Amino acid sequence: MSLVNSGYEYRERVPAAASGLTAAEWLARTRAHSDARAWAARVERGEVSLDGRVVTAEDRLAPGQRLAWRRPPWDEPVVPLAFAVLFRDEHLLAVAKPRGLPTVPNGGFLEHTLLSRVRRLHPEAVPMHRLGRGTSGVVLFARTAAARRAVAQQWRDGGVGKEYRALVTGHPAEASFAVDARIGPVPHPRLGAVHAVAADGRPATSHVRVVAARGDPTLVSVSIATGRPHQIRIHLAAAGHPLVGDPLYAAGGGFAPDPALPGDGGYWLHAERLTLLHPVTGQRLVVECAPPPMLR
Repeated sequence: MSLVNSGYEYRERVPAAASGLTAAEWLARTRAHSDARAWAARVERGEVSLDGRVVTAEDRLAPGQRLAWRRPPWDEPVVPLAFAVLFRDEHLLAVAKPRGLPTVPNGGFLEHTLLSRVRRLHPEAVPMHRLGRGTSGVVLFARTAAARRAVAQQWRDGGVGKEYRALVTGHPAEASFAVDARIGPVPHPRLGAVHAVAADGRPATSHVRVVAARGDPTLVSVSIATGRPHQIRIHLAAAGHPLVGDPLYAAGGGFAPDPALPGDGGYWLHAERLTLLHPVTGQRLVVECAPPPMLR
């Protein structure tokens, strides 16, 4: 179902880089999919404030001021909203995210997100990671501050194991192999920059295993310790086997001609298993989520 949400107020502290600019000029520079004229109209409508008062077109920004934009309610796109609980105790919550549902607010989604739906039942839940909108599977939440700190430390230390299933084009020459291409921001024609293979990017490693050779496509399992943005999509493309239906990444790990947005779907990727030490008991915890039929 569609949903007209309650709107949202975006807030930021004005940085030194914005000094002397108008609110419309600064917001146009730093917000995707907008321009100075659109922001000037929002200022004219009284939607932008500075230190609690409605800003005017002539007001200039100074470092340290509090800038806010009240976005009026909007109609959010229709997406799957149901999720299943995979694990729950007093410290952690793991759920199964459906394909197509964003994990957190972004790109026009506010209340049609996994975070919003989970917090209807558990207002204290904080996501420990996120999956792309087109990716299904396990998402882990912390329910206490202590659990959040402990799991975050495991994540930083590489102690959290993540295993995915993916449907890729072609048939890999080897039954198992590793991909270690570096990942970093690369210029994107619509968003300024999006992560892809980059020589000066951050190190990342993905271990790939063929599960079922169907000729073309091929079903693979991918294990990662790092968690760079879009890592599996990028690495499989870098290996010459982009995800079937991926509208963004092409063979080689760069962008396809006329690339889509990162959140656009069409590909098949599923977070099948998450492994970590429980933050309180110290016991090994394995959370599994059965893949959809296309990935079995």
